[in-house]
Amino acid sequence: MKILTVLTYYRPHTSGLTIYAERLAEAFARRGHQVTVLTSRFDPNTPAEEIRNGVKIVRAPVALRISKGVIMPTFGFLAWKYVAENDVVQMHLPQFDAPGFATRARLLGKLAILTYHCDLHLPHGFFNRLVNAVVDFQNTSAAWFANHIVTYTQDYADNSPFLSRYKHKLTPILPPVQLPPPPQGAVAELAEANHIHPGGRWPVIGMATRFASEKGVEILLQALPKILEKYPNAQVLFAGQHLNVMGEQAYFNRLKPIIQQYEQSGHWKFLGNLNPQQMAAYYPNLDVLVVSSLNSTEAFGLVQIEAMMNNVPCVASALPGVRRPVQMTGMGFVTPIGDSNALSDAILQILAEPQKYRRDPAEIARSYDPDSVAAEYEKLFARLGKTG
Repeated sequence: MKILTVLTYYRPHTSGLTIYAERLAEAFARRGHQVTVLTSRFDPNTPAEEIRNGVKIVRAPVALRISKGVIMPTFGFLAWKYVAENDVVQMHLPQFDAPGFATRARLLGKLAILTYHCDLHLPHGFFNRLVNAVVDFQNTSAAWFANHIVTYTQDYADNSPFLSRYKHKLTPILPPVQLPPPPQGAVAELAEANHIHPGGRWPVIGMATRFASEKGVEILLQALPKILEKYPNAQVLFAGQHLNVMGEQAYFNRLKPIIQQYEQSGHWKFLGNLNPQQMAAYYPNLDVLVVSSLNSTEAFGLVQIEAMMNNVPCVASALPGVRRPVQMTGMGFVTPIGDSNALSDAILQILAEPQKYRRDPAEIARSYDPDSVAAEYEKLFARLGKTG
């Protein structure tokens, strides 16, 4: 089967959406499909075309950026070319260009599948309200033309104003999650580099995400004083991009003064973007992972599964979808959205009885194996009439 995957950003950009798309595309390729990813050349230093891990990547040049979106003058031409060459067109929403691809797919007799990752909520302001309205219109148009929509969980679908309108053509499929084994000695090296003391005497709280306003970094900051009362040597290790995050400079600047205080006292450390091998060494050094997201731009929190695969409990906010990993596994707590006091209480309970919140990592990994997820998509394709 020939599968075209379309999304605005792909590797080397790092986000939950791009990681999902990469894992699924490469799983399709391993399973014998011919996979092409059509995306933006947001970084001019990346090649216009390349083949990586069996996946052909085509990047369209970017003429202009608008908020977090991009304008690509040749994208329409490339759309006709690559839709015509493939059997299935899989689009990752939210995506401005999706209606055009879905329409082309239907006109050319191809299967149009939307993978809906999250609702879009840009910060307040007239321009961002306009962008939200345009993206909602584009998503609605894409959904109308698409054969089917995939989302992570039924929980998120039931609570999404967008997805709840398309229950007649919606299937939940768990997202693909995988981590390589850490290089020999890497776990201990990370511990030594960050002054981590095994045995829980100096608890380590993880946060693995982009530094963005919807991620609720301030909720963890507000929870820290209560945690430090009980564990004066506790520290936060923040893995992910924190500098020059698109559209988030004002948010970072607002929180920077208090973070600098915690950095100086040794209670907070930025690790930057970590590759998969480094992430595999990161998780075993944590006592608990925090996902304190504030709105439905977060639909699941893939890092929760990565942590659980390393037997690390999680505290997640009670957002639809985001709460499901903890609810399904019992590995931690779900706390009210934006409630720093509840977050600190949950972290303290986990630190007091860590064994109570641990499960079999292998069992969790099996449910999210990318090949298993790809197989679920294949079943969907077959049900909709495309068998390759």
